[in-house]
Amino acid sequence: MDNKMKSVFWFVILCILPGVAIAGDKMVSTPSPAEAKVYIISPTDGAEVNETFTVKFGLTGMGVAPAGTDKANTGHHHLIIDSEALPKLGVPMGSDVKHFGGGQTETSLTLPKGKHTLRLVLGDMSHIPHEPMVYSELVTITVK
Repeated sequence: MDNKMKSVFWFVILCILPGVAIAGDKMVSTPSPAEAKVYIISPTDGAEVNETFTVKFGLTGMGVAPAGTDKANTGHHHLIIDSEALPKLGVPMGSDVKHFGGGQTETSLTLPKGKHTLRLVLGDMSHIPHEPMVYSELVTITVK
């Protein structure tokens, strides 16, 4: 993303999502309860799946709400595919993750044959990971 695009991105985020606090050069992460857990219901770790399959999301200790909803202890799902890296705190998750800002709790994916990894991360109303970060275990699947 070039500098002009980054500027437009931040302008839109700050105008569309009022009430977001900024500390220094990063946004402030929304707190999450210590007992909050996000997980992938299916497919399970080690599963073999067809090229198109359904991923079902699970969450305990918090609620699901669409992006832009300012309600304590809620967030929406983000799916990281084929990366073990976690997003940065205080920064909105970008195009390297699939966003489910409508509050979706499952999705249909099509991936090429071979091994892949899946991980969920809960984001707040501004797509920023909560603190402490609420993320799932890494699930490895094989597309047959």
